[in-house]
Amino acid sequence: MRDRLFTLIGGGGFLGRYVAQALLATGARVRVAQRDPREAWYLKPLGALGQTQFVAADITRPDTIERAIAGADGVVNLVGSFTGNLNRIHVEGPRALAQAARNAGVETMVHVSAIGADPQAEALYAQTKGAGEAAVRDAFPGATILRPSTVFGREDKFINMFARMVARFPVVPVLKPNVRFQPVFAGDVGEAVATVLRDPATFAGRTFELGGPDVLTMLELQQWIGRQIGRHPSFVPMPDALGGLLAALPGAPISRDQWKLLQKDTVVTQGAEGLQALGITPTPLAAVAPGWLVQYQRAGRFARPTEA
Repeated sequence: MRDRLFTLIGGGGFLGRYVAQALLATGARVRVAQRDPREAWYLKPLGALGQTQFVAADITRPDTIERAIAGADGVVNLVGSFTGNLNRIHVEGPRALAQAARNAGVETMVHVSAIGADPQAEALYAQTKGAGEAAVRDAFPGATILRPSTVFGREDKFINMFARMVARFPVVPVLKPNVRFQPVFAGDVGEAVATVLRDPATFAGRTFELGGPDVLTMLELQQWIGRQIGRHPSFVPMPDALGGLLAALPGAPISRDQWKLLQKDTVVTQGAEGLQALGITPTPLAAVAPGWLVQYQRAGRFARPTEA
């Protein structure tokens, strides 16, 4: 891996930092492609002198992609969104990227999708993620597709969102209390990407669903967070009719499309290849989350130890 060059499309985002860290640790060079490269400059200290590069690129603008992948040994697509033109972001952009990578002679492509990706899904997010996988496969048949469950880490917008709610309110309404999640640590996803790029011949053309060792319902997850930060609000499960109405209101905490996503569990499909197939031991939520959840305790790091 030393001195090989990998381009991370959308590498300045939440997951990108973990992928970059895993690759830089192998001695590889990393080129971070971001619409505004300044948003990714925080990655500079992770690498040695000359080990990181930054380039302006937008997956929805194919004219910017060619220079971002020029001379690269591998390319990783990390772009995903719940808002905006999802067809351009999740389908047309990845198709153009895969075609450009094939034309440029790039050896390896990793496309990060999501568990539940399905062109026939009800939610537009899952539909476009599924169509994007098909588009990538058509243009770059040897691409490896990674489908993570809900990704957690210090900078995430999932565990932290619930922690803020639990810390702030005496009563916490819980949407879809029985829907199940299998949160996967961002560091494990980063290692998964590095593993694929390290041995492309073994993993080319395969799809992996990445989930952690814990499977929790929405209610169990929020209760666990409460115990971790020493907060004990009343958790009130909301009926679906009320939850669907809330999601339809302007300014609601979730969109109508996200509400549709919550109708199905976000867990690894039985029989699917996962982290173990990549030689990675999944990291439990309790092994890393308490280290940053401490900020939501009443006295922060000076609070008494909470339940493990």
